Amino acid sequence: MTTQQILAFGLIGLMMAVFIWDRFRYDLVACCTLVLAICVGIVPFNRAFSGFSDDIVIIVGSALIVSAGVARSGIVDTTIKRFFPNLTKLHAQLALLLIVVALLSAFIKNIGALAIMIPVAFQFARKSGRSPSLYLMPMSFAALLGGLMTQIGTSPNIVVSRLRGEITGTPFTMFDFTPVGATLALVGIVFLILFHWLVPERQNENPSLEEALDLKNYFSEATVVEGSGFEGKKLNELLQLGDGEVVATAILRGHSRLAPFPDVLLKPGDTILLEGRPEALDRVVSNAKLKLSGKPIPEAKTEGDVTSIEAVVSSESMLIGWSARQLSLWNRRRINLLAVSRHGHRLTERLSEVTLRAGDVLVLQGSRRNLPGFLQEFSCLPLAQREIMLGTPRRAYVPLLILATAMGMTAAGMVPVSVAFFCAALAMVVFRAIPLAEVYKAVDGPILIMLAALIPVSDTLRTTGGSDLIAGWLGHFAAQMPPFGALTLIVITAMAVTPFLNNAATVLVMAPIAASFAHTLGYRPEAFLMGVAIGAGCDFLTPIGHQCNTLVFGPGGYRFSDYPRLGLPLSFVIVLVSVPVLLYVWPVHRCDRPFSLTRAVEYGLKASQMGNRRMNGGSALFRPVS
Repeated sequence: MTTQQILAFGLIGLMMAVFIWDRFRYDLVACCTLVLAICVGIVPFNRAFSGFSDDIVIIVGSALIVSAGVARSGIVDTTIKRFFPNLTKLHAQLALLLIVVALLSAFIKNIGALAIMIPVAFQFARKSGRSPSLYLMPMSFAALLGGLMTQIGTSPNIVVSRLRGEITGTPFTMFDFTPVGATLALVGIVFLILFHWLVPERQNENPSLEEALDLKNYFSEATVVEGSGFEGKKLNELLQLGDGEVVATAILRGHSRLAPFPDVLLKPGDTILLEGRPEALDRVVSNAKLKLSGKPIPEAKTEGDVTSIEAVVSSESMLIGWSARQLSLWNRRRINLLAVSRHGHRLTERLSEVTLRAGDVLVLQGSRRNLPGFLQEFSCLPLAQREIMLGTPRRAYVPLLILATAMGMTAAGMVPVSVAFFCAALAMVVFRAIPLAEVYKAVDGPILIMLAALIPVSDTLRTTGGSDLIAGWLGHFAAQMPPFGALTLIVITAMAVTPFLNNAATVLVMAPIAASFAHTLGYRPEAFLMGVAIGAGCDFLTPIGHQCNTLVFGPGGYRFSDYPRLGLPLSFVIVLVSVPVLLYVWPVHRCDRPFSLTRAVEYGLKASQMGNRRMNGGSALFRPVS
């Protein structure tokens, strides 16, 4: 080993040890590792910040924005209520999420499939009172397993198919991967459901302000309008949309005040006084298409100009002792009072008649230009400017249409996944699926910094010749083993190398070696090539080897050491199952006529020397694969 190779292996080993130690935040560790790599000379100055321009940073950031747009649309709530109203057990929820993610990942980019289902996981977690960490890591692993089922499911399958074509003249077809891939996906999903307890319950280390602050119950009122779908239905059916977090304190019908009995039949024009957490109130109002108190904001030219904000009435506020009706908030200020929260009190009067006190928390709706001046003039303190969905206009199907378009274009090969997801994130803003003010809140900064810093560090394995050294060791040991042992070694090595070399790059390095071993012994190469693809596609050990794992790292609040807790036994199961299944589906009996490796080896060497050139829209290290 050369000095440069020793430094590269040593630095990456030290970084992994500090990650597992978990005393410092991951982005700080990554940045310190990058600086150290520059100091020892294995990362040149002109490549130090190449990671910040890498496609994977764009993909992960864009996927977070797209996922936030889907979650904000409310379509997830509607879907869950309609098709899975009583799905509360963890095993049932996990089964649904993992199966859907795996099936979607077989035909579309798995980061897109994961982005669709992440909001559903958060809904399940909120509904059942569990941590989202119990759902997100298994979903990421299911997305990787689903990609094994078809030729287009993951980049290693595509590369392996091309290599087989160079060797035998016949590339793998679309569903040649299905028998083995579907078996592994099924076994993996069953394992993830049964052994979900290996995933620790974590909280997001960088929570949004909504999650960090203690949300109070709000008092609000909403009116049943014609066409809402709840005319003639019982009050209890309406409140079920709030998952038990919303109660009705009264029903106002004309000049009458009705007791909120569960079997009261609702009529158009009924005003319901509601109390609950803000997000639960929003689910009831948006899903039932109720009309909140207040009037349209004339100053708002577009839906995106209308916003809702929480504000605390300070002790110096001129609002104290006055009600919204007395203040004529809408007539004078064009601002609607949507809800009031008062600690230790349940309000029973109409919202417009509530006499405000110091310490009351108000939900105010208005244009983005009017609200700041109002808060300043009346000495109201904005509550950390956290996002309040209640009373905020949304377009339910626009985010799904945007996401479907992006994934369709990538599946058809029209644009790289990085461009597709960047355009999707931009479209979310342009079409008001997510307000511009909320875009940067949806992006997880520490994750992106970690990725950008680690890209040039991990690439030192290639630039110093470390990957070639690994390939030589593998070829030496594999030549001394029977087919079963060699295939097992190839799968395990591909799994171990992938977090640092990228799965497609791993295939380019190892596939010619696997094919060479088969050629030497006169065996058919298919099982060995697919073994490389399976090992490269099953990256369960770190959050940095595949963007799906990275995508759930921050929202799940995981630590670096959490991944091998679930990923290591899952990897063992995949190796244990894949080797005999591969040998059964693709027997390694001696072939009748020898095949040529010349073009395949030349192809592998040429591709592995591409360095950081883009292939399929990504870098040689963190390539955006599916």
